[in-house]
Amino acid sequence: MAVYNHTGQVVSDPERSMRFYQEVLGFRYWCQVSPDDAGVARLCTLPPPLGVTAYYLTLDGFVLELMHYAAPGAQVPYRPRTMNEPGLTHLSISVADIRETARKAVERGGTVIEESDLGVALMIRDPDGQLIELLDEGFGASRPPRPAG
Repeated sequence: MAVYNHTGQVVSDPERSMRFYQEVLGFRYWCQVSPDDAGVARLCTLPPPLGVTAYYLTLDGFVLELMHYAAPGAQVPYRPRTMNEPGLTHLSISVADIRETARKAVERGGTVIEESDLGVALMIRDPDGQLIELLDEGFGASRPPRPAG
């Protein structure tokens, strides 16, 4: 049997990113770890040194790992991706007030993709460019209940 553990995301400024996710979207800080470079290098198939610190935040059972590579040259710059590229594309978060959440996102270094505004859904980017879909908190009512597990 498999059990969901976490979703990882690389960030350039962990303090800024933690503030963004906590103050804009309501995530809660859980813990942080600074694992051994040799193990991280092997697991991630990257050359050391890496200087990784992982910060774990939670929201409604979801665990977000914000990874920061502090060693010089270990982290590559952000590259824009489109929604139709293979791989993970976005986080989707239901909020009480989409426009108020978008305003807070801009105040904390994010951006709003105005042309995506559907009224009940809006795309924003976090300070490092990660796409986040804001949904009206009533959005889920139109879907069947979530399955257990």
